[in-house]
Amino acid sequence: MAVSERRLLRIQERIKEELSEILLYEVADPRLQGVTVTDVEVDRELAYADIYISSLDSSRKQDILQGFERAKGFLRTLLAQRIPLRTFPRLRFHWDDTPERAQRLEQLFEMLRAERERKAQEDVFEQDSATPDTPRDTEAS
Repeated sequence: MAVSERRLLRIQERIKEELSEILLYEVADPRLQGVTVTDVEVDRELAYADIYISSLDSSRKQDILQGFERAKGFLRTLLAQRIPLRTFPRLRFHWDDTPERAQRLEQLFEMLRAERERKAQEDVFEQDSATPDTPRDTEAS
């Protein structure tokens, strides 16, 4: 049973919203605190929902993924109660490192900006020291 593209997008968005709310208000596992659902992709047969997650503390990546692996039956049950589908897709959790990569790129861009400013200041200093001081013409009054 394949679903239309539009319906699939609605289901994905709904799963993302509901799961985010469940994580915020109903999950007691401390490993899953401070986790963000960044994306959800459901296959056209509604067999699997690939859920992409991230956290500001990426050092806890393995711990977070283990927490989701342990809670996926519970989460699937809660989602199935909130989202009316004949059969609810099985959940698969994946780490989304996009926020980390974006932060690293920002750091690199900032380093480039700082280097460019430093170079521009050096160029101005070299130009100032290369031009000899010439006396100004003063008009006799």
